[in-house]
Amino acid sequence: MTRSNLLDRRGRHTREYLQNITLTQCFARADDALRGGIAGETRRLRCTAVALFIALLAYAPLAWGGRHRSNLMPQATLPLAQPGSQSQSGPPLTITLQDALQRAEQNSPLFQSAVTALRVAREYRKQATAAMLPSFGNTTQYLNTQGNGLGTGRFVENDGVHVYHQWLVVSEPMPSTFFIRALPRQAEYTEALARANEDIARRGLRVTATYDYYALVVAQRKYATTQQSLADAARFLRISQALERGGEVAHTDVIRFQLQYNQAQQALDDAKLAMSDARLNLAVLLFPNLNQNFTVVDDLDMPPALPSFHEAEIAARANNPQIRAAFAQMGQAELGVSVARAAYFPSFGIDLDYGLDANAFALMSRPSEQAARVPEWGYFVTYSMTLPLWDWGIRRSRLRQAEDERQLARVNLSYAQRQLLSQLYSFYNGAETAWTKLASLENSMHLAARNLQLVTMQYRAGEGTELQVLDAENALVLARNAYADGQAAYRTALANLQTLTGGF
Repeated sequence: MTRSNLLDRRGRHTREYLQNITLTQCFARADDALRGGIAGETRRLRCTAVALFIALLAYAPLAWGGRHRSNLMPQATLPLAQPGSQSQSGPPLTITLQDALQRAEQNSPLFQSAVTALRVAREYRKQATAAMLPSFGNTTQYLNTQGNGLGTGRFVENDGVHVYHQWLVVSEPMPSTFFIRALPRQAEYTEALARANEDIARRGLRVTATYDYYALVVAQRKYATTQQSLADAARFLRISQALERGGEVAHTDVIRFQLQYNQAQQALDDAKLAMSDARLNLAVLLFPNLNQNFTVVDDLDMPPALPSFHEAEIAARANNPQIRAAFAQMGQAELGVSVARAAYFPSFGIDLDYGLDANAFALMSRPSEQAARVPEWGYFVTYSMTLPLWDWGIRRSRLRQAEDERQLARVNLSYAQRQLLSQLYSFYNGAETAWTKLASLENSMHLAARNLQLVTMQYRAGEGTELQVLDAENALVLARNAYADGQAAYRTALANLQTLTGGF
């Protein structure tokens, strides 16, 4: 038997012993061991035995349970796939921008936190409204008291041997804030603030989803452009080699086109890596299981029109979540002042009790043998009023706190309004600039493609140089990539503008 097995066996026997032995047995065994000793020594050893027993109980879980503590923690495993491989089989899923926005809302933890906060605020509003209504309860008690031989109980508060309580209790507390509906109003402001925060989270998430969506579209376009550039480089390399064999160009042209081909091959690898990264970024946002088996719809050539500034300003003033959040906070601050002032007024309460408090559980009973039957069931109502007199300035201090918070809420509201106008001008100008650049970028792309065609014909005819061909190729690649970047930049700028205005 190995040392570890021996220790485990001893530990198991010790645990079983500690589970079976009791504190009384510990005392008894200490007395048996010290029988015949003096009393003081027995007490001292009793205390020692108790301390040893408690120490063993405290040490046993650490000594024998610590080895298996890691097994109590659930270990999460993540299935990993080879980079670039598709973990799912079947045809790829086609995703539009609207699909991407919906999936992002379902799988974003930040947005779902805002949604949960709104649901909690709605339930809190229901609870606050219900708290204004009377509460109903039932109390049933049976007091069985020892008698004194005279038909009454031995306890003063019990007037008989058998006492029955059966009450239906209706209670309506009315604090000083009851008449201004402080709780329901506070819940309404809380719900309004949560709704505004949810809208803010949704619009911010849409900006992120739009950016990642079109980042993948642009990466795919750039990859296709790089593939075309590599094909053009290979074609010009073959042309230069044919012209060299015919003695029409020097060997330096072939070398330069070979360098161009090598650079295009490297650019293709870089574009493939960028496309893979963009796909992973979007997959994290859209899928709970990092699904890469999907394709996105390229709708960059159909951009939505930019509305006028007047339309955007009207939408921003009417449907801006930051302003709604600032107004909700302002309402909360105003309510806080009202609550602080209500503390100076009295509080009221009404409690209605209907039922039975008698020595017999019956509708009618006789107080004595000669008395007539009288009803046992009845009611009593308690009306209370509490008037605050002196609290050493606490209410006045709370009122000042509430007034300071209200002043801060006013400053925040004014700042939010100014910030809205500033962001509206900035975002609209950015969207308008991106919109006007699209026509120029598209024209430059067409001109670069036409220039490459002309330079190609001139080079084949022996009228152009290899430098002109290389410049024309690079110009076309840059123009295509710039046009794709411009289209994606307009979509992102439009999404930023819609964080202030909402959907157009």
